[in-house]
Amino acid sequence: MGRGKRTIRASEIGAFLYCNRAWWYQRQGFRPMNQEELDAGSEFHTTNAGRAQLASVLRALAWLLFAFAAVYLIIQVF
Repeated sequence: MGRGKRTIRASEIGAFLYCNRAWWYQRQGFRPMNQEELDAGSEFHTTNAGRAQLASVLRALAWLLFAFAAVYLIIQVF
């Protein structure tokens, strides 16, 4: 890469499209005034992602148990 060039990330493009003024402030090093609320939101999303992943694992386990039960019933009937 040439001197002075930097990689633009997808999150930066999203931030610019949402609010180009906020993107510019972020590039200048300004911190948001509602940083505590933003941190709380990030923590909420992290917790929620963990719960969603657990739900996916439990759903897969439920289907597996259902399949075993169906096979067991078929074997018992025949």
